[in-house]
Amino acid sequence: MHEVKYWKAFNEAVREEMRRDPSVIYMAEDARGAVGGPFALAKGLEDEFGSDRVFDTPDSEAGFVGVAIGAALTGLRPIVDISFSDFLLVAMDQIVNQMAKIRYMTGENFTKLPIVIHTMAGAGMRAAAQHSQSLESWFAGVPGLKLVAPSNGYDLKGIMKSAIRDDDPVIVWLHKAMLRTKVQLPDEEYLIPIGKGQIKKEGKDVTVVGISNMVNVALSVAAKLENEGISVEVLDPISLSPLDKELIVASVRKTGRLVTIHEAPKPCALGAEIAALVLEECYDYLEAPVRRVAGAFTPVPYSPVLEDAYLPNAARLESAVREILKQ
Repeated sequence: MHEVKYWKAFNEAVREEMRRDPSVIYMAEDARGAVGGPFALAKGLEDEFGSDRVFDTPDSEAGFVGVAIGAALTGLRPIVDISFSDFLLVAMDQIVNQMAKIRYMTGENFTKLPIVIHTMAGAGMRAAAQHSQSLESWFAGVPGLKLVAPSNGYDLKGIMKSAIRDDDPVIVWLHKAMLRTKVQLPDEEYLIPIGKGQIKKEGKDVTVVGISNMVNVALSVAAKLENEGISVEVLDPISLSPLDKELIVASVRKTGRLVTIHEAPKPCALGAEIAALVLEECYDYLEAPVRRVAGAFTPVPYSPVLEDAYLPNAARLESAVREILKQ
C-alpha cells in the first residue's frame, strides 16, 4: 500500500495505462512541461512518454475534442483534459452530435470510439459561476456516452483505468474539492467496472444516494446518526450512465425510504431520475415520499457566504433524513 493525494491517483492511472498500451495519448492545455495542466494532473507525463504522446492543446475545446475524435477513429486512445466542466459546453456539438453518435451513423465502418474526457466539476472553491457547475445530468441523457463520477481517490484510479480501456466514449467527472484528499492505494493493479455502483455503508432505515463528493457528505451524516440508532445505507453509483439500477432498487426495497443528494440544482438532475426509477420499481415498498437535497436553482455565487448557502451540506441532508423517518 502507498498513500497518495486524489490528483496523484489519477496520474498513476494514466501512467499505468500509457505504459501498458502505446496507443494511449494525452491532450490538455499546458500538459507539457513542469506544470502538467491547470490541476497538475499530467505532471511528469511528457518526461516519461515524450511529446509524441503528450500534447499541448490550443484554447479551443471544440477544436481539440474534434481532433481527439479523429484520433480515436484512426486507432488511438486519446485522453482529453477539459479543465473545468463548464467548458464542455464549448465542445457540445463535438461531444453530443459527433462523439456520441458516430458509431451509430456509420454502420460497421467504425465500431469503436475509445476516447476519455475528464473534467473538474463542483463548487465550494470560490471559482464563480462559470467555473463551478455540476453539469453531469446534461450528459447523462445522451445515448452513446458513458459517465462516471468517483467519490474518492481509490475509485478514481480504478474507474479511470477502466475508462481508458473501454471502447466507448467515457466522460470522467472529478471534483475540485477532493484534489488534495489522501487515499491508500494498493501497489498491485486493480480495476473498478463501469456500470456498477457500491454500498459505501450498509443500513436498514433509509437509503441515501450521493453523487460525487456528496457521497462523502452522506457518509459523515450516516456516521453521526449511527450514534443515535439511526441506520443509514449510503450508495455511491460511481457510474452515472449506465446507472446501476439494480443496486438502488434492492436498497430501497430493503429500507423503504430514499434521499438523494447532489450539487447540481434540483430540477431535471440525477436525483429526479433516481427518484423516478424508485417510484417505478419500488412504489409498494416506500414508507415515505422521496426526498431530494440539491444545489440552489441559481448560478453558483462568487461570494463565499452565498456559495456556502448554495451548496447542499451535511445539515440539510441530516434534516432530510430525520424528516423522512418521521413519516
